[in-house]
Amino acid sequence: MSIQRALISVSDKTGLETFARGLAERGVDILSTGGTAKFIRSLGIDVTDISDFTGFPELFEGRVKTLHPKVHGGLLHRRDKPEHVKQAEDNDIVPIDLVVVNLYPFEQTVAKGDVTREEAIEQIDIGGPSMLRSASKNYDAVTVVVDPADY
Repeated sequence: MSIQRALISVSDKTGLETFARGLAERGVDILSTGGTAKFIRSLGIDVTDISDFTGFPELFEGRVKTLHPKVHGGLLHRRDKPEHVKQAEDNDIVPIDLVVVNLYPFEQTVAKGDVTREEAIEQIDIGGPSMLRSASKNYDAVTVVVDPADY
């Protein structure tokens, strides 16, 4: 499987520097969100903010970032089905071949004990699980990495 485009959105950035550099050295286009994009950019690696990729801003203090047809269409469309490829082309949707996602640290946050309900609620991840499910549904074409030990 050839990886041309990766979407990286992680809460745990352990090992991400080496992984992102490896992708960049191989000419992989890197898309990313918020703090992950900032981290990758700080390494001197080219990265496209997801809002630039989708043409739509992050909304509601980052609650809506990746919930967009360009993201999920890029993950879900089947490359082996001409009608999917045509629909993707007609709608300016490009394939996303690799998703690197780990979820917000909800359990660690609520385990602190002094966390407010609002702080806990903000650690409920919506976009991450959605991307993982979309990518998994198209497992023949999309590689999924969730564990920092794997990157």
